[in-house]
Amino acid sequence: MFRRIRPIIIKELRQIRRDTRSLGLLLVFPAFLVFLIGYALNFDVKHVKLAILDQDRSPRSREYIRAFSTSEYFDIGYNVGSYADLTTLLNEGKAQMAVVTPVKFAADLLAGRDVDVQFLVDGSDANTATMAIGYAASITQTYSASIATAALARSGRESYVPVDFRPKIWYNPELVSAKFLLPGLFGFILMLSAVISTSLSVVREKEHGTMEQLMISRLHTAEIIIGKTIPYLAVSLLSSVLILATGYIFFQISVRGSLVWFYAGTTIFLLGALGQGLFISTIAPNQQMAFLISVLTSLLPTFLLSGFVFPISSMPVVLQILSNITPTKFYLIVVRGIILKGVGLAAFWDQLLYMAIFAGITLTLSSVRLLRRAE
Repeated sequence: MFRRIRPIIIKELRQIRRDTRSLGLLLVFPAFLVFLIGYALNFDVKHVKLAILDQDRSPRSREYIRAFSTSEYFDIGYNVGSYADLTTLLNEGKAQMAVVTPVKFAADLLAGRDVDVQFLVDGSDANTATMAIGYAASITQTYSASIATAALARSGRESYVPVDFRPKIWYNPELVSAKFLLPGLFGFILMLSAVISTSLSVVREKEHGTMEQLMISRLHTAEIIIGKTIPYLAVSLLSSVLILATGYIFFQISVRGSLVWFYAGTTIFLLGALGQGLFISTIAPNQQMAFLISVLTSLLPTFLLSGFVFPISSMPVVLQILSNITPTKFYLIVVRGIILKGVGLAAFWDQLLYMAIFAGITLTLSSVRLLRRAE
């Protein structure tokens, strides 16, 4: 069979080499996207613009405010004298958070009374607001703990912590969002580029009039599908190497697990993506329609339903069910487990099975659809 499909493989490789757009889509574009999105798509919130209304103006209140200025998460940009100024800064977007210390801040602290500090947060950017509130709460709790410890020391007593909270973060100790997002980008980019590139292959043959020559040859439709899949699979695997190299060079992301299982999972995933692209090419009347269908069936499900950005467990039940038809969902579990956690086959064998079933279905549908067109 290899001797029969070898001419198709050679023809496809020559076509890819001549078509610089397809070659760029398969090789250069994925690595470029990893570089671009890796820097642009970042959930780490830093340098929040802060406005201060210090109504006490005491050494104690200034010490508390100074705790915000020493943090990389906040930049104190404004010290104002009234609530009206705070409102103006928040309305105009010049400040994202405001801190208001009460008049008797120092006096209440020295007297051992509770002090109410007001935080005004611009909630138009929900993610930034949530993160900023968390950072502010942590700084305030640390400052409060230091005040309580000093008060106990003055009275001759030792500080007492009922529950000693000591978290130890595995796999991503620095909590860098790029280390979570970039493995997900592998599946997102490979799915998009593989489906789009292969969806144009059969349509291109039909538009150039060479598809009829293949259909009247002695080749079986399954052999035509295999012959068209192998070149794109090889180029896509080469693209995955470039993606891994880009992630390692620019973001210091290395594969902790087995490279063998990584590429085994990637190969199965790509077979499903290529099968989906070939199936689209058998139903699309022209390259423009093939491109449109490819984007709609690969970009949107992969971005929204795969767990790449949004956790699937937080979605409505209907969307959680629909996410099971997205192979990227299963691939992300495999690639994140291998790259970040270094786990073995026992942790993701069922995900490989789901991807293999998807690949078998799409490649079979492509062959059946192509056979019907021949008849």
